[in-house]
Amino acid sequence: MILTCGEALFDMFARPSDTAAHGVAIEGVVGGSPLNVALGLARMGTDAGLFTRISTDMLGRRLTAFMDDNSVARDHCVGTDNPTTVSLIETGPDGHPLYSIYCNGTADCSMEPSDIPAALGDAVTAIHLGSFATVVEPTGETLRTFARREADRRFISFDPNVRTMVVSDLDLWRERIAEMLPLAGIVKASDEDLRLLWPDKPLEWFVEQALVAGADLVFVTRGPDGAIAASADGRLMHVPGAQVDVVDTVGAGDTFMAACLHHLSAVGALGRGSARNVDVGAMAAFAIRASALTCTRRGADLPTLAQIEAFAA
Repeated sequence: MILTCGEALFDMFARPSDTAAHGVAIEGVVGGSPLNVALGLARMGTDAGLFTRISTDMLGRRLTAFMDDNSVARDHCVGTDNPTTVSLIETGPDGHPLYSIYCNGTADCSMEPSDIPAALGDAVTAIHLGSFATVVEPTGETLRTFARREADRRFISFDPNVRTMVVSDLDLWRERIAEMLPLAGIVKASDEDLRLLWPDKPLEWFVEQALVAGADLVFVTRGPDGAIAASADGRLMHVPGAQVDVVDTVGAGDTFMAACLHHLSAVGALGRGSARNVDVGAMAAFAIRASALTCTRRGADLPTLAQIEAFAA
């Protein structure tokens, strides 16, 4: 099983109301980067679970039902009366989302060290962390402590997935990324995030930093332009994108991450040292196709393995 860690929330898609002149129509969809990754893994046929706090409120109950319906294990979810995080999304003409995230005192942003499992069973082979849950406190320190404890025992995956509307301090994001890189066997980041954090550095600079820190595999997603894929054995390539009619790009990066982890699991390379031996180009191409499919759908509706394979045919 791959255990993802961090936020589970509701994405509220907003558009002008059809009935009220200045009103807004809202459609709520399950989201949150770590939950999206777990969903993608489960739909691709890889056992997945989530470690987070889930609210007992109405949205939290719907999150729980969603996880059950989609075979995402919640053995490591902790119940709380804190409310569910809400992300308000306005989609631009190009499908790019504009976020407003409401997470002050919410369930997934209130994790404490006491929530950390005393022990993980042998079934958990890898842990994925990322997004604002690794930066906002007290959840951030809780998850980073968990990652440090498990890094010598299990394969660690990391995607910064920067959200400045939650934590605006770019120096803090840089510090947390520097703290996580030595723990991670696979690192994925978007070109948008890297240009925000290091505007004067080429994307390949970050790839090198992650490899020097100890990663086996590093990916930089570049939207319609595909991805940079690199491995610790010295391979680096630019893999082209897949052209689709974009509805929105919500969940595309999470789909890429899930597809990479699924691929590693499927070929038996979900471990430090062994991951660097995979065909990194084929792995990136598979992940690009998967994320392109998500872009043809509303919200983070990640594809199944059969759908990805059919799209590739």
